[in-house]
Amino acid sequence: MSYKKWVVADADKDTASVLSEKLNIDPFIAFLLVTRGIKDELTASEFISDSCRFVSPLSFKDMDKAVSRINLALDNCEKICVFGDYDCDGVTATALLVSFLESLGADVFYYIPDRITDGYGMNFKAIDYIKECGTKLIITVDNGISAFDEAKYIYSLGMELVVTDHHQIDKRLPEAEAVVNPHREDNDLTFKSYSGVGVAFKLACALYDGDVDEMIEQYADLVAIGTIGDVVSLKSENRELVKAGLRLISDNSRIGVCALKSVAGCDNNVSAGAVAFQLCPRINAAGRMDRASIAVELLLSDDYEDACFKAEQLNTENTHRHEVENNIIKALDGQIAKNPFLIQDRVIVLAGDGFHKGVVGICAAHIAEKYGKPAIVLGIDENGEATGSARSIEGFNIFDAIMSCRSLLSHFGGHPLAAGLGLNADDIDEFRLQINNFAELNYPVMPVQTLNIDCKLSPFYLNTDLVESLELLEPYGADNLQPIFGLYNFTLMSVTPIGEGRHVRLEITKKNKAVRVVKFKTTVDDIPYKVGDNIDLAVKLSENFYKGKKFLSVQAVDIRKSGIDYDRYFNEKSQYELFKLGKLDSAVVYPDRDACSYIYRFLKQNNGWNFSIDDLYFELCSKITYGQLNYALEAFIQSGLITLNDSVVLNKVTEKKDLEGTDILKSLKGRLKID
Repeated sequence: MSYKKWVVADADKDTASVLSEKLNIDPFIAFLLVTRGIKDELTASEFISDSCRFVSPLSFKDMDKAVSRINLALDNCEKICVFGDYDCDGVTATALLVSFLESLGADVFYYIPDRITDGYGMNFKAIDYIKECGTKLIITVDNGISAFDEAKYIYSLGMELVVTDHHQIDKRLPEAEAVVNPHREDNDLTFKSYSGVGVAFKLACALYDGDVDEMIEQYADLVAIGTIGDVVSLKSENRELVKAGLRLISDNSRIGVCALKSVAGCDNNVSAGAVAFQLCPRINAAGRMDRASIAVELLLSDDYEDACFKAEQLNTENTHRHEVENNIIKALDGQIAKNPFLIQDRVIVLAGDGFHKGVVGICAAHIAEKYGKPAIVLGIDENGEATGSARSIEGFNIFDAIMSCRSLLSHFGGHPLAAGLGLNADDIDEFRLQINNFAELNYPVMPVQTLNIDCKLSPFYLNTDLVESLELLEPYGADNLQPIFGLYNFTLMSVTPIGEGRHVRLEITKKNKAVRVVKFKTTVDDIPYKVGDNIDLAVKLSENFYKGKKFLSVQAVDIRKSGIDYDRYFNEKSQYELFKLGKLDSAVVYPDRDACSYIYRFLKQNNGWNFSIDDLYFELCSKITYGQLNYALEAFIQSGLITLNDSVVLNKVTEKKDLEGTDILKSLKGRLKID
């Protein structure tokens, strides 16, 4: 289990008080706005209102050129292909633009690349097919900004190209009639964090040249789904579009979305969270497990029976995706249990035969979150080729790390927090060595992950009234996360398995106030605390409805033991990392006889240890340092006292062991000049 540094937000209470009075809002909500950097009356008013000043789509560079070329295609009845992408953003952008162009009478079709056979973005095989269909104009959505060679090929075949994309721009642009991208430096834009479907919506608005409110009523649901799915900033226009889109989704305005809601089990009052965790995964599952065009067909459907059939297909694919994902994670956990040193690397590299390419990214994210380190998961095919995905942590540029190993790679691409790559399976061990050498050189101390806490809460504030007041901050998403509250020094009363043992419910108390808390994707065996321990919890709050009554739902995001000096913990952990690299010499890491006796005595009293080394440190930190614990355990292993896999197992010993004679302690003594 990885531990994060909790950072409680610091806000000016006087500023919050003024904001509360001027806007006539709850003082607590005003305080939360200020913690999010929303401090002046105008900004706060726009944030909480249901109206927004939409910039003209012509503020995008080349938008006028895109409109001109598309209108020419409409006038001349040219066949148009909308070239999309297989993720939620690309799917909704494709559906939006195809639907809009059809409403204008266009001869239009779409092409979504296959994740497995085509890969990301444009490719020559797809372009050949599009040409064979009689296409004159290709319009990209959510891709195309880096398709330099493909763009030239399009023109060599006598077709023309309009690019709409939202990804970061290289120093050059692809050959095209127009390149519409919010990140162009020559745009007249202050807000640039549009999703791919957001850019497609602005193009449709420019082509329509009418009332933006009418366009919102037609397409905001698609914009909301794609914007939430792509985790872009929920500020400015995105916030208003998502608000409007959630209203449309709740009102069942689109047949395909209504059918998808039904199979996903959504109620009528749909939140951004429901879209993110119930609708988007089902749309994404099509591109991960089969073909994303099924999802486009669903969103374009005007027949409810057909829509229900396709929604069931997506639901089945999502179930299949869950099964495949869980099987891979079980396999990865098994690898780690057999070789726990894999997770001691700075960058965790795991691989397995037949791992599905469509879900290795999700599995890498799971490993990165669990261990607080960058993780790469590779699937090896029958030809001995390994293809995988990387997910990183804040402060560690995984793209740079992978690029440092490029001599071993057949392909790679990505950005600081996520990347894809391929290599020969025989080179995996060398790749693991090289990428960790890069990490040791450039990140001698790994970045500490933080968890931002909006504020500390007394147990007496935990009620449904608080949740209702928080609704003013919705919708939640990137740059406007759901508030996280700190519950400090609560006594653990019970731990109960729920959901067939996949989750747990904790009962905690403080000042005679009992609170029930759910921790998802956590089993009873994962909880390192016993009844009677005092714990801190970082929680999210929501409402549940049962038999017409409202109940408070408290979900734990993180749990830690109370009374620990966590600054000291992170500092000692950094010292240990630096010491191992030879960049620091300090006797505080050396486990003397008393330290070793103290640690081993605790292990004997507890018949070993079934949780993480960090959890063991929290039990013992009053008398030892982090470095002492780790080097003592290494000495115990070398002497045969313990076996370390995913837990500390005590070995049966019949004779006294000479710990000071172990290689590790002799080495430490020599280095530190200890007699």
